[in-house]
Amino acid sequence: MTGYGQFCSMARAHEVLGGRWTLLIVREMLCGSRRFNVIRRGIPRVSRTVLSERLQALILIGAIARTDGPYGHEYELTEAGQELAMLVSAFGTWGQRWLARKPTKEDLDLEPLLVDMQRRVRFTALPKDPFVVRFEIRGHPRRFILLRKTEASVCHQNPGFPEPVCVRGPLAALVAWWRGDMSLLEAQRMGLAIDGSKEFIRAFPKWFDLYSFAHIGPAGQNTAKSPARKLTAIGAS
Repeated sequence: MTGYGQFCSMARAHEVLGGRWTLLIVREMLCGSRRFNVIRRGIPRVSRTVLSERLQALILIGAIARTDGPYGHEYELTEAGQELAMLVSAFGTWGQRWLARKPTKEDLDLEPLLVDMQRRVRFTALPKDPFVVRFEIRGHPRRFILLRKTEASVCHQNPGFPEPVCVRGPLAALVAWWRGDMSLLEAQRMGLAIDGSKEFIRAFPKWFDLYSFAHIGPAGQNTAKSPARKLTAIGAS
């Protein structure tokens, strides 16, 4: 493939990092994903072949290293890869501030959003006993998040725990709340419903820290509330 033909370090970096999926793979690894299938769960539209190619390319430029873990190959960011956190954060900040947020018109997947919710659970706010939140999102298969004091997992089936809370409605409404586009009350007016006892309904939003960039308002609005918690909790998209 013909390169840019430029000495500029920005151009050289873009040649190796600017391809489709590459920075999303880095984002997943910054969030703690180390195995092939775990990385792909956060970006489900990337094919296995392309993911393998992108991982190999990142290895060749020294951004990640492949190791042998207890369950097969694992990938970890090198010092060079960790430094890409600044780039990923800058992309996320810019996109949150300058790109129009119209979830009803966006082509969205449920799985990456649930993966991000799983990553940002406030374990100290959870009830003592484990339970499951059921998600019945219009046009998508039923999904579950298992929550307990030491673990959060996205599941395709209930692993056998009580379901005191069910989240229903359009994906656009759930995205709008999670991304910080609107309050939970506004999302409920948009069709999002949280079913369960009054105690659990009130507690539900306290079980999660919103998307890492939810505090960043659109350009022209000074709505930033607090800095992102940390780069290892950057959301999937």
